[in-house]
Amino acid sequence: MQKVSIFVDVQNIYYTTKQAFNSNFDYNKFWKKITYDREVVVAFAYTTNKNDAKQIQFQNILRGIGFNVKLKPYISRSDGSSKGDWDVGITIDILDYAPKSDIVVLASGDGDFDLLIQKIINKNNVLTEVYGVGQLTANSLKHSSTKFYEINKDLLLK
Repeated sequence: MQKVSIFVDVQNIYYTTKQAFNSNFDYNKFWKKITYDREVVVAFAYTTNKNDAKQIQFQNILRGIGFNVKLKPYISRSDGSSKGDWDVGITIDILDYAPKSDIVVLASGDGDFDLLIQKIINKNNVLTEVYGVGQLTANSLKHSSTKFYEINKDLLLK
């Protein structure tokens, strides 16, 4: 069995599926697809924490599926902007777990991860699978991964 490590940029997936499809990502279908006939080394879902009941319920659903949920405080700035970026945390975890994995799965369309994906392929000789909304995923990320899977209606809640 191949060993898989899974990393989900929840905010990126949420906003891109909402923008492209006006729908939500189906984490159960995703889990079944990426873990079939594979041994899970680790599975992280990175999200922000606003301490709202609906969000807590969603985090518990992710845990029930099998994800270790990592939370970062949601910061609202006085100028109206907000922050809850997990890029550095995701990068550190991927660098830590790539040597223990045969496959690294990243769900994100963020082009900032392209160099990371190239690095772990070259350094650890791992396969990489990136899942993202096609038109909202950086081309550099699509091209740096071993395999890019476009999120479509099959991975959305009905």
